[in-house]
Amino acid sequence: LGITLPYELCYTNILTILELAGLPFRSKERNENHPLLLGGGAGSFNPEPVADFFDAILLGDGEEAIGEIAAAVAANRSAGGKKSALLQHLAEIPGMYIPAHFPPCRASSDPPTAQKSMGHPSVRRRIISDLDDIEHLKRPLVPNARIIHDRLAIEIARGCTRGCRFCQAGITYRPVRERSPGKILDIAAEAIDHSGFEELALLSLSTGDYSCLEETLPTLMDHHGGDYVSVAMPSMRVGTLTPTIMEQVRRVRKSGFTLAPEAGSERLRRVINKGISEEDLLTTCEQAFALGWRVIKLYFMIGLPTETEEDIEAIAELVQKVLATRGSGTARGTRQVNISVGTFVPKPHTPFQWDRQISFAESSQLLRRLRQIVPRKGCELKYHSPATSFLEGVFSRGDRELARLIETAWHSGARLDGWDEHFNLALWQQAAQECKIDLDAYLRKREFSEALPWEHLETGVDRGFLLEERRKAEREAYTPDCRFHQCQGCGLCDFDTLQPVVHNRQRFAKEGPAVPKMAQPVKAVPEDADSHFRYLVEYSRTGSICHLGHLEILQVVFRSLRRAGIPTNFSQGFNPSPKISFSPALASGTESLVEYFIMDLKAPLTDPQETLHRLNNCLIAGLEVRAISPHNGHIPQKISTRYQLTLPRAVNADERLRLATFIHATEFFVTRKRKGRVREIDIRPLITSISIIADDTVDLEMVTAAAEAGAKPIEAVTAILGLDRDTTMATRILKTAWAAVE
Repeated sequence: LGITLPYELCYTNILTILELAGLPFRSKERNENHPLLLGGGAGSFNPEPVADFFDAILLGDGEEAIGEIAAAVAANRSAGGKKSALLQHLAEIPGMYIPAHFPPCRASSDPPTAQKSMGHPSVRRRIISDLDDIEHLKRPLVPNARIIHDRLAIEIARGCTRGCRFCQAGITYRPVRERSPGKILDIAAEAIDHSGFEELALLSLSTGDYSCLEETLPTLMDHHGGDYVSVAMPSMRVGTLTPTIMEQVRRVRKSGFTLAPEAGSERLRRVINKGISEEDLLTTCEQAFALGWRVIKLYFMIGLPTETEEDIEAIAELVQKVLATRGSGTARGTRQVNISVGTFVPKPHTPFQWDRQISFAESSQLLRRLRQIVPRKGCELKYHSPATSFLEGVFSRGDRELARLIETAWHSGARLDGWDEHFNLALWQQAAQECKIDLDAYLRKREFSEALPWEHLETGVDRGFLLEERRKAEREAYTPDCRFHQCQGCGLCDFDTLQPVVHNRQRFAKEGPAVPKMAQPVKAVPEDADSHFRYLVEYSRTGSICHLGHLEILQVVFRSLRRAGIPTNFSQGFNPSPKISFSPALASGTESLVEYFIMDLKAPLTDPQETLHRLNNCLIAGLEVRAISPHNGHIPQKISTRYQLTLPRAVNADERLRLATFIHATEFFVTRKRKGRVREIDIRPLITSISIIADDTVDLEMVTAAAEAGAKPIEAVTAILGLDRDTTMATRILKTAWAAVE
């Protein structure tokens, strides 16, 4: 059972998963018959607060290691080996951390601060040397339901050596390893074909730093833009946004543009080694507004080491300067600057890992000050909750004592703590009192000489390099990026098996980027009256797939058509969509044997039957195409639909009497609630027939019109028969036929 550790406030989710699976929380409490619990992800570089829950944790890149882990588990099972033998074999895999091999070592201080090895060396993270060797991205999983980041994600580079001193990812993902442009184009083409995604995202810790971006991005845009696949770059950095790149991004509609100055003053940006100037930031904002972006989002942190009151004031001053880049005239009023502020949390394995985190009260006070001084007109201020940042700081540099805290808080009701609407700091404070744990002690400054709970886990970056970076922060000294400058001596690369992989080292060494010609948004070929060929596709939706919403069914069909290689015509405008007309939306949970959609194609089908089989091979379970035939494109505005509603029990005598009363009535009003609005509707004229065709089944025929208010079949039957809620919820609804009403 594998669980990713993406964020400290997800820790109670681990216990919820184990509880639902019927598994004991602690690894030592699980026996030979229980599954292995494996952890990994960004949070694994200090997993000590949850280490007692896991059997094994992988540090670093998993693409190669996961195969080795599976092989070790399989071999141990075939040999009838015990769990202890399996853990011993897993410990021999580079990057594998077995918490049971490193019990806590209590120091004189309280809480304990270090781990003691039982004859095992410290664990060094696993590193993939060449991203071009990873092929699994070509057949991505495609969700049926709507999810966050619902698109094809292509990792164009792993690692960042910009050297921001607060950034854990800049240490734990080193060195920079770029994918070659050819491999990126290859993955994009094949993965789009296999998935049907309508958007691909170029991912990296800083996408703008990809050395071949100016060559790769236009090619991707040109190749996929004609198929209405957009290209997104969610992680950009000031100083990397050349006019060429900004013009390419402009070809796809963008509602917002995010930049992260982190600090308001030049001085504090030197402390954190951010490496961007105010001039660069303002120039980028001015260009973005001029190129049509209407919203710019700025991200700042409060509580950074050496921060002063002047640095807080500088945030408001910088925002005011960004507002001034909006230009003048009517366009100025439509342009917005949004500010997002978070509290700095010292992370393990960074130059600031020894620094103090400001308290909950201090964080709240600074945010109140920002609310007072940040401009209000044209600006919106949002911030990360100081309470969640406080607990994140506790777990970020925590030790194994916190496992008791997590269990206690979970038993008290702590759930989904990463979501503000569920987070309750009082539960954690009460749990800390019960466990006699001082939460504030975890936010304290650490001495350079003291042992840290995560020091037995190695990123490959020397401790001496981190100490020197911390001293350079005091001097406000800059450390250049080793991608485009000399090696900075972090100790990671051996320049034999491991070194930075950068395909165009000269990109940022140029005198300056040439100003490109204005790139135009991708446009479709002008429509021709002869290029519209419409077909009626009849299909069924049965089983659990019927619980998808109407918009999700639409997306499933769109992606299935793309996977099947059936090109449709598209609408025009900012958000083109396939020209497909669907039958009226069904309520979630309703099955149907007679759904349809009308597709508008660029060319006629040479073999509709072959197309039917090809499309069925690309549809998900529960959707099946029954027929494809030419159609005139006309959509009936008024239809008669027949349903069968099967109750979880037989229809009783009282319900039969109510049905007879309804049949002889001239009117029958029901209360319908939609989007908070309540209205009375007479459903009697809508129902052309209703009868009991089996002990537990009602046959219903209803007439609906696109421009008239109607009711769902379950609403009608519930009101007519007087069904209770439990019966209503357990009733199966099946659409069996439909016909146009003249």
